[in-house]
Amino acid sequence: MGIFGTQKTRMIGAEDALPGRAEAMAVPSLHEVLGTVLRPPYPEGSEVAEFALGCFWGAEKTFWNTKGVISTSVGYEGGFTPNPTYEEVCSGRTGHAEAVRVVFDPKVVSYSELLKVFWESHNPTQGMRQGNDVGSQYRSAIFYHSPEQKATAEASLAAYQQQLTQAGYGTITTEIVPAPEFYFAEGYHQQYLAETKNPYGYCPDHGTGVSCPIGLVRTAD
Repeated sequence: MGIFGTQKTRMIGAEDALPGRAEAMAVPSLHEVLGTVLRPPYPEGSEVAEFALGCFWGAEKTFWNTKGVISTSVGYEGGFTPNPTYEEVCSGRTGHAEAVRVVFDPKVVSYSELLKVFWESHNPTQGMRQGNDVGSQYRSAIFYHSPEQKATAEASLAAYQQQLTQAGYGTITTEIVPAPEFYFAEGYHQQYLAETKNPYGYCPDHGTGVSCPIGLVRTAD
């Protein structure tokens, strides 16, 4: 693990973060599965949501299979190091979480419905880990892009906490914070579990099996 291996479950401060680099990662122009753009500008009327819920490979696949999602991409968010590499993030010395950017059509899928997917796709009570994946990069987080997203995320956390408590789980450790800069991960991580790239790829599901009550009923526009 190296000198920082035993501290991977602790958040570092900006003064201890790796310096990073000015150059952004090169990523494909189009989504491997959906055929849509990875980088902005995104289609008119679309919105962006960003989540961290453990290993981003399986998380991204879950979202790209969600009706109303226009595009997905994976990256690093919530830390200090500009344009970090995967190895740097895994060292625990950048402060970033593995994150998924979801571009969606709010006329087809609501932000609440995406939050339902988020909550049910991982265990948000584990702190700096998901199952056997241990480290600050695997923490749970919601990076909101508007006051409306923040309010909806906070309401969903409160509702899901009640369900988890009844099921015997502990306190949710998910961060709900303003979206900082999203740094795209390396090209080989984008849509890693697409059949055209890794037909036998697999990412474990760490969901609790507890249903999230928010997002079940959509309100009229």
